[in-house]
Amino acid sequence: MISPSTIFLLLLFLLGYIGKNQSIMIAVYVLLGIKLFRLDDRVFPYLSEKGISLGVTIITIAVLVPIASGQIGFKDLLESVKSYYGWIALGAGIFVALIAKNGLDLLANDPHLTTALVLGTIIAVVFFQGVAVGPLIGAGIAYVVMKFVDIFVGS
Repeated sequence: MISPSTIFLLLLFLLGYIGKNQSIMIAVYVLLGIKLFRLDDRVFPYLSEKGISLGVTIITIAVLVPIASGQIGFKDLLESVKSYYGWIALGAGIFVALIAKNGLDLLANDPHLTTALVLGTIIAVVFFQGVAVGPLIGAGIAYVVMKFVDIFVGS
């Protein structure tokens, strides 16, 4: 008997295929493989607890490769802050990192919101060729909006 979670994953794979999104198809393929080999009881809790941190680390490594390879140096850093685009990028980097921090707190304290955030991310990845960093940033944005709403509506 196929479990509802397996059917859901197969549906996501199909959506990934229709949307031509290789990342979602690989993610589903890996998760189905883990389930197939009955490693889910050991691997899923680890991925659930450490997966976002591992993903952020891999993204950070990828972003730092141009520095490590010498393509970007101190001269480039100094040049970047000479333009207003550079200052906008600097501010955006700070803003997104702070929002992501609040997103981690929100996901830890209100895990039921993860379902809606993941659904939003899947929709964006499958249909709009988005990138699956959405749950963390989405949670951060949701946190900021919730706090803003609380100020005006009260809770």
